[in-house]
Amino acid sequence: MSKSLIHAEPPVRRTAGAGHTLHDKQSERDDRQLRIDKVGVRGLRFPIQVKDKAHAVQNTVATIGMFVDLPKEFKGTHMSRFLEVLNAHGNVIHVENLEDILFAMQDKFQAATSHLEVEFPYFMVKKAPVSGLESVMDYVARFDAAACKREIDFVLTVKARVTTLCPCSKAIAAYGAHNQRGEVTVKIRSRKPVWIEDLIAIIESSASSELYALLKRQDEKAVTERAYENPVFVEDLVRNVALKLNAHPEVTWYSVEAENHESIHNHNAYACIEKG
Repeated sequence: MSKSLIHAEPPVRRTAGAGHTLHDKQSERDDRQLRIDKVGVRGLRFPIQVKDKAHAVQNTVATIGMFVDLPKEFKGTHMSRFLEVLNAHGNVIHVENLEDILFAMQDKFQAATSHLEVEFPYFMVKKAPVSGLESVMDYVARFDAAACKREIDFVLTVKARVTTLCPCSKAIAAYGAHNQRGEVTVKIRSRKPVWIEDLIAIIESSASSELYALLKRQDEKAVTERAYENPVFVEDLVRNVALKLNAHPEVTWYSVEAENHESIHNHNAYACIEKG
């Protein structure tokens, strides 16, 4: 593991006016012999632009975490330098420039590893199934990127809410079936960038029905009947998503989680499947 040249320097004293000095505590030596895997800043809110399949780019606000490793010899790191790196890259953060930010963190801190997490709301315009009225739906997307020297690992996460109708309830009830709103979380590694919209489409097409922000009466009828005709357990939901990801030519690894917020039980139903 390479040692940080920044932290290898002795504590720096800087003049802050007549008779005053500022002591650099972070650069002091630490004797506890414990390396820190990730140290940095988290919970930073930052305006960004994300590539949008329909409109080229989308402006949104991300919650960002930035981290590097800290060798066992050094007491601390300089947190302000993370902000310097981020602001030096402007407000355009997307898959193509995450690598530049990771390498810039390594160079700034003389670190062996760097990590970046970027989570943000992502918006899509959807048309109601019968009336065709448009409304805006929000989703959650996340970039998790890490660099070990010059080797990059990147994971894209997308979360989408759906409707599921219980097959067992439909089979035994004379008058209907209970349904629930579920949340599906898909994480992928891929050979090439995959559109966020494409993962959302995979999730929504695997459920009993997708959700909409705006529904008129005729739309509500259509959505309710669609769900009734397409019942899925939480197990069906993750398997349906996994089959579509298996068929995707660019996806090399995935994790699919689904959690249904049950309407007649005092607990949630959960399932997970991962491609090893």
